[in-house]
Amino acid sequence: MSEIPGDLKFLKSHEWARVEGDGKVTVGISDHAQGLLGDLVYVELPAIGDRIEAGNACAVVESVKAASDVYAPVTGTVVAVNTALSDKPETINEDAYGEGWIFVLEIEEPDQLNELIAPDDYAELLEDDDH
Repeated sequence: MSEIPGDLKFLKSHEWARVEGDGKVTVGISDHAQGLLGDLVYVELPAIGDRIEAGNACAVVESVKAASDVYAPVTGTVVAVNTALSDKPETINEDAYGEGWIFVLEIEEPDQLNELIAPDDYAELLEDDDH
C-alpha cells in the first residue's frame, strides 16, 4: 500500500480531501479505493458550478469490475474538475493522491473538515478492514 500523505483528510468511503488554504478543497479517492476497484475505465465528473452537499454522491469512478460513487467530503461549489481523467481515467490508478485528483470545491463550512478522518486514523481503518 502506498504511503498516505499527511496533509489529507478522509471519509470512511475512501475519498480524500486536501485543504488548499484559499477556501478550496481538492478531492479524490484513496489509493486503497483505486486498488479495490482495479483498472479504471471511466470517470464521471461533476459540473463546474454545481453545489454539492457533504456526504452526497457527486462523481462516479468506473472500473472493469464495478462502478463506485464518489462522495463529497464537505459542502461547497465545484470550481474545477480534472478533465484529463476523461481521456485517462487510469491516472487515478497511477497517482491517486496527485495527478489523479477528481475535483475542487470552494468550501462553505470549514468546520466540516474537523469531522473528516486524519491520515493515521484512516490507515488504522484500512488495517482493521484487512483483518
